[in-house]
Amino acid sequence: MSRIKTVAIFGAAGNFGAPITAALQEAGFAVTVITRPDSTAVFPAGLPVRSVEYGDVEAVAQALSGQDAVIAATGPGAVRDARGMVDAAAKAGVRRFIVNDFGWGGDFKSLPEFEPTGEARRVAWDRANEYAQRDEGKEDGFTWTGITIGNPIDWALSKFPRMGFNISERRATIYDAGTESFTGTTLEGIGQSVVGVLTHLFETANRFVKVRSIKTSQNELLAAFQRAAAAKNENKEQEEVEGGKKWEIEHSNTQQLFEEGRRKHAQSIAGWTLDLVVYQLYAPGEARCVVAPTREASDSPLLGVKEEGVDEVVEKALMRSRAART
Repeated sequence: MSRIKTVAIFGAAGNFGAPITAALQEAGFAVTVITRPDSTAVFPAGLPVRSVEYGDVEAVAQALSGQDAVIAATGPGAVRDARGMVDAAAKAGVRRFIVNDFGWGGDFKSLPEFEPTGEARRVAWDRANEYAQRDEGKEDGFTWTGITIGNPIDWALSKFPRMGFNISERRATIYDAGTESFTGTTLEGIGQSVVGVLTHLFETANRFVKVRSIKTSQNELLAAFQRAAAAKNENKEQEEVEGGKKWEIEHSNTQQLFEEGRRKHAQSIAGWTLDLVVYQLYAPGEARCVVAPTREASDSPLLGVKEEGVDEVVEKALMRSRAART
């Protein structure tokens, strides 16, 4: 397979798209941003931007002309356009399409409430596989990769107190015993995973790769947050922003999360998604959210995604939380 040089990305300013774009630039790829005409997003200076309606396959194909690879990193609102993006990429002669996953992959045992979302995503994944089968044996034919990251851990910890850590108030909610393990990938790791795929085309062709930055639990995260709060080098500015107090701890259980999430879902009340996502993450004895039990069992070594310690991940979450409040 010929080396990838030009890369187009949908969702370049998004939660995952921004670190992916930064990683691609740092790795030396020629990056082009594909966005909607009515987008108000701000992109890195100097990058070419092509505005197009995502639902117009012919227009998207024209925008993708000359691109070796395409990355779909759009949010949930663009899921309905994902198949068309694949069609457009195949029409434009794109050689590698990274499908819009950056989640738990195609074989994740999710709750029934999430099945419609999963089915909608699989439409594009299946379409990509059809083109890959069509071009099987061609040296520079269409290929695809999905990247399974598990929990986007530093971003999620800083953004969603429902995960059990209210950083701004230093209040923790430990579900059940707090010992259920799960794996996560930092935003840095997500960016590197994309670079790794595009520099290891043969090994990553037409499959989902599994990556992780860390395997941890709530208790390990709490201990790291407590160490960070007690650190002697915590400067005055951090104390002012975070209140300078110790972490308060309360206890709950995942069954309560499960019941509350299902009640909200049945009544079409907002918040059910996060309740059930956190239930899946921490439900005791499930190991549902372990992408790979060890680093060696994942694709992280191949893709150059480093293993990070719990203190390192927590520091990243604290930095993101401070940045969001200032």
